[in-house]
Amino acid sequence: FRSASTPINVNEKLMKDDGTGAADATRFRSLVGGLIYLTHTRPDISYAVGVISRHMQNPTKHHLGAAKRVLKYISGTTDYGLWYGNSDAFNLIGYSDSDWAGCAEDRRSTSGYVFSFGFSAVCWSSKKQATVALSSSEAEYIAVNSAACQAVWLRRILEDLDQVQQQPTQIFCDNQSAIAMTKNPVFHGRSKHIDIRVHFIRDLVAEEVVELKYISSENQKADILTKALALGKFENLQE
Repeated sequence: FRSASTPINVNEKLMKDDGTGAADATRFRSLVGGLIYLTHTRPDISYAVGVISRHMQNPTKHHLGAAKRVLKYISGTTDYGLWYGNSDAFNLIGYSDSDWAGCAEDRRSTSGYVFSFGFSAVCWSSKKQATVALSSSEAEYIAVNSAACQAVWLRRILEDLDQVQQQPTQIFCDNQSAIAMTKNPVFHGRSKHIDIRVHFIRDLVAEEVVELKYISSENQKADILTKALALGKFENLQE
């Protein structure tokens, strides 16, 4: 069969009941289970697999077709993978991003982050948020908090491996308001409804454990983990 250029169509929305009829649930779950296993080495399919895996209970033929598209993409990119070469740049760097209300059914957003150490990615995640965000800034703020928690864990692991991070871990975010909320309590009126545990990142920024920096959306590597992208941008962020 022909290969696909991207793992998921741009702006494709998978609904619980799309009217296409039920698919073979056993076959679907077996296929998606294999794809989930593959995401451990292929971060470029993490978002697509995450969206598809939300429909394990009652898969439809449209859901099965979306899973097959990921297979078509993989068949054309079997030589893709992560390369870990020699490097003197032992700095942990993170990228955090979020869409806003991307799930058409419950209007929840998807958080994504990726951390690199040296020249390649060592940790990544694409996960639907537990609460509904009232703005794109709030969605980004929740996402960057998750990334900061992961950064703390990674820094402790590196410390056990005698790779102590002397400088704050830089996390790149493409939302200026979310960055401002981690530093300036004046934004209280905009963030007072956010769960208290999400404000944990403010302590990390104050203690210089992490440092948030702005990056344009065109260079936001975590963008590939939060939404379906057009071919040009998808290929650019794969590098």
